[in-house]
Amino acid sequence: MATQTLIYLFVGLSFALYIGIAIASRAGSTSEFYVAGGGVNPVVNGMATAADWMSAASFISMAGIIAFSGYDGSVYLMGWTGGYVMLALLLAPYLRKFGQFTVPDFIGTRYYSKAARVVAVICLIFISFTYIAGQMRGVGIVFSRFLDVPINLGVIIGMAIVFVYAVLGGMKGVTYTQVAQYCVLIFAYMVPAFFISFLITGNPVPQLGLGSTVNDGSGLYVLQKLDLVLQDMGFAAYTSGEKSMIDVFCITAALMVGTAGLPHVIVRFFTVPKASDARKSAGWALVFIALLYTTAPAVGAFARLNFIDSVNNVEYSQVPEWFKNWESNDLIAWRDKNGDGRMQLGKGDAFQGAPLFSENRGTNGERLVSNETAENNPNEVYVDRDIMVLANPEIANLPGWVIALVAAGGLAAALSTAAGLLLVISSSISHDLLKSTFRPQITEKGELRAARLAATAAIVVAGYLGIYPPGWVAQVVAFAFGLAAASLFPAIFMGIFSKRMNREGAIAGMVTGLSFTFLYIGWFKLWSPESNVEANWLFGISPEGIGVIGMLLNFAVAIVVARFTSAPPKEIGWLVDKIRVPRA
Repeated sequence: MATQTLIYLFVGLSFALYIGIAIASRAGSTSEFYVAGGGVNPVVNGMATAADWMSAASFISMAGIIAFSGYDGSVYLMGWTGGYVMLALLLAPYLRKFGQFTVPDFIGTRYYSKAARVVAVICLIFISFTYIAGQMRGVGIVFSRFLDVPINLGVIIGMAIVFVYAVLGGMKGVTYTQVAQYCVLIFAYMVPAFFISFLITGNPVPQLGLGSTVNDGSGLYVLQKLDLVLQDMGFAAYTSGEKSMIDVFCITAALMVGTAGLPHVIVRFFTVPKASDARKSAGWALVFIALLYTTAPAVGAFARLNFIDSVNNVEYSQVPEWFKNWESNDLIAWRDKNGDGRMQLGKGDAFQGAPLFSENRGTNGERLVSNETAENNPNEVYVDRDIMVLANPEIANLPGWVIALVAAGGLAAALSTAAGLLLVISSSISHDLLKSTFRPQITEKGELRAARLAATAAIVVAGYLGIYPPGWVAQVVAFAFGLAAASLFPAIFMGIFSKRMNREGAIAGMVTGLSFTFLYIGWFKLWSPESNVEANWLFGISPEGIGVIGMLLNFAVAIVVARFTSAPPKEIGWLVDKIRVPRA
């Protein structure tokens, strides 16, 4: 069977499975729509949490960033996995014991203020839409290559799929859909990793293959060979880092703390019956997450080796079919700078900015671009980092069914997280703004209708952000983590562990942290991208890591304001004790 036919078959069957599950478990009440009725088994919830957590950034983009950044890419591994441990130990059980539907629910009640609830909703919307932009971009990339449609159309198709099972099924439908999506994505990630590890090292276990010798008779270990190959081409060694120590620390810390403040992950712990189940589901989720995260470094290293072997110094007329497949989707490009008809890889940008493709072909048959070539470096090849995991099976000449499986897995990863984020946005609008703030008299039926309308509107905005994203998938997601670290995490943390923190302090802290972090990221990524260089960064901290400074500002402002304003009512102290102290 042809590879393209297999792709249509695998993707079509997976979509039919997701939609069937959503229809079968359609939410019939607000409790089922928001928290799946609160009766999900911890193992099932752990698997759904892992799918919610392992987004397009984890499946599609993380290994691509590791492939091109080497040691510097480890910040994503350390930050995201470490942050999940922090979430499981510090926040999840206490928030479940609190027993509400949403993060703004907790903040509004703990800080006895509708204003605090509204500020939390605003923070949540900023975080969620930034995060979802990366997911929809991932959906567009997968559809673009494997279903042979433009990226923008791919985003629109993804919007339609998410609409069916997120808007109809609510959290109940999404939970069981995410279990199926986890099974698809982890199988799709591991199978090609096993194949490629065996082809390169003779060891089928990728985690062990990364530390094995290469099957080329050189006796070199994988990382040794990668270091030598890259240094010969003018790059820094793969195992050395170019980022400053302070930036590595801040990015890692922002990802860790941001993880503990992500509303779409926190809400998963509201779906289990009791607080002890929240701890169990967190443990199971960590096991399921570790399968992919311990494999990603090997996938990144193998992808970089395969890419270099497949492309470097190869005549364009002899270029592998996979290169032209991705070139036709505007995600890879070549410009013959020295006129020898061969593709040379080197350090630096092949073009001044990302290439703007035209339909015309050059003298060697290459797809032409309309912006200028960067002449001051030897690199002739532009590659979008987000394609590396998806292209890896094609580069390694794996069977068509493996390529089709990866397509289905990439879509599962992106759609599962997108659905979780959309539900968080819709519930914050319908439950926290309407029911709890502006229209407390609304009926349950009206609230459920409002939640679905809010989810529909959120899908439209998410699609727009997916078509015009401010960076790579993992990079965009990193911005969302920074916003979460700077806004919601301090308010949640102090709400659980400090009886003295009051509403004035929490509101002032959230506004300060969110404003500072959003403006910093916006300046360097949206309004003045040409100034996004280390010399212009505050203390040498990149936009991906600035959430740590926003978090510190949040804590400082909240503590100072709380110190000079009235203490919370006594019943708030009792509430904090109830959350933290086990029952006799």
